[in-house]
Amino acid sequence: MNEHQYAALQLAASGFPVLPLRVGKVPFGNCRTCTRNACGGRPNMRTPGPCACPAPCHGWAAATTNPTVITSGIWRRAWVQASAVAYHPGGAGLTVVDLDDADALAWARESLPATQTVLTTRGEHWLYQGAMQSANAVRPGVDIKSTMQYARWLGPGTGTLTALPDVVRALIVKERASVRPVAVTVRAPGRNGPCPHRTPTYLERGLAMAEQRVTDASSAVHATVYRTFLAVLSTHGRCGCLTDTHIARLFTAAQAKGETARHCTDAWANARTALGM
Repeated sequence: MNEHQYAALQLAASGFPVLPLRVGKVPFGNCRTCTRNACGGRPNMRTPGPCACPAPCHGWAAATTNPTVITSGIWRRAWVQASAVAYHPGGAGLTVVDLDDADALAWARESLPATQTVLTTRGEHWLYQGAMQSANAVRPGVDIKSTMQYARWLGPGTGTLTALPDVVRALIVKERASVRPVAVTVRAPGRNGPCPHRTPTYLERGLAMAEQRVTDASSAVHATVYRTFLAVLSTHGRCGCLTDTHIARLFTAAQAKGETARHCTDAWANARTALGM
C-alpha cells in the first residue's frame, strides 16, 4: 500500500469520497467498456446511467468511501500510478472555493466569511459546510468545486469550517445571468444515412456530457471547445438528429467559458472540415 492509497483510506473513513489522480492532476481515463460513456454513465452523473464499473471510471463520479473498492485490485493498480488523491466535495457535503491568484485571495478576504482554508500551489481552497452546483470561472481566478467536481486533497488546512454563505451561492446565479450568448449562425448538418440512435436519451446524454466537458475546462478552453464540437459531430452529425437548438446549447456552454461567437463558429466549421462534412 503506497502513501496515496493509505491517505485515501483515511479520508474515506472520515466521510470523504476519494479517487486517484494521475500525472497532471486529472482522473484516470475510462476503461474500454466505459470509453466515450458507452456504458451509459454512473447513476450519480448529470445524466443518470446504469454503469457500476469497478474501475475508477467517470472522474469525480467514481469517488467512493468504500474501503473494499479503494483496496480492490483494479484500484490498486491505479494507486501505483497515482500522483495525488482527490475527493468529491459535494459527496462530503462541502463546497470548495478555489482561489487561484493574489487578486482572487484579496477578494475572498474582503467578501467571504472566514472558514477552513488549505494552501494550494497557486492560492488557497476555502472550504464551507454545504453542497451546491459546481462552476468554473465564476469570477477571475475563482472556481466553485462541489457537486459534479473533484478537488485535490492537500491536507486539512487551518481554521474552523463554517456554513456555506449566500454570497458563494450567489456567484452561480451571477454567472448564469451574465451569460448572453450570441445567436447561432451555423446550421445543423443534414441527414445523410439512417439514424443509429435508438432513443432520444442517447443524444441528450451526449449533449449533456459535451456541455459539462466545456464547463469543466480549466485551461486550453479553445482546444476543449474544438474537441467537444468534433466529438459531437462525429457521433451525431451525419444522421440528422442534431438540430439548431442542440448547437445553440453547445455554443452557450462555450460562450459561458469566455469563447466569442466567432471562435465558436470557427471551431464548428473546423470540426466539420476535419470530418469531411
